[in-house]
Amino acid sequence: MSGHSCALPVPAGFAPCRIADGRFAEAVGPLYILEGEPARFGFLAEPRHGNVRETVHGGMLMTLADQVLGLTVMRTVGLETPVVTVSLHCDFVSSVKPGDWIEGEATVTRTTASLVFVRGSLTHVGRVVLSAAGVWKKLRRARPESPDIRNERA
Repeated sequence: MSGHSCALPVPAGFAPCRIADGRFAEAVGPLYILEGEPARFGFLAEPRHGNVRETVHGGMLMTLADQVLGLTVMRTVGLETPVVTVSLHCDFVSSVKPGDWIEGEATVTRTTASLVFVRGSLTHVGRVVLSAAGVWKKLRRARPESPDIRNERA
């Protein structure tokens, strides 16, 4: 099979996501955001994100889900509060191909003193590709002498 979807331009309203999410996110992105409540995130799959079946690799979709849910948590608790993924459950519903525009949206369902529960989905042209649910932990703020890895750049 050699029929890749045609790459579409980034939809109007989406801009590069500037929320610091570490070097790994830079390596697999770019990630885009459409501000609003809730925010929508977007991702243009590239051939480098594909697998041998010429679809986007499941690990890439899980990475995207981790970003969408995690950034939603960060926007909810405040960008100055560091958070980490405790658990992430993903269900693959359908496939997408390199060149496809994938959107993600998430909602925080519960917050405790130290944990944040969130669920969301990834879609392509309105069709669910992956559904996800997870738990994030709020960490204590880094001491001033500790580097803030979320803002660290190469």
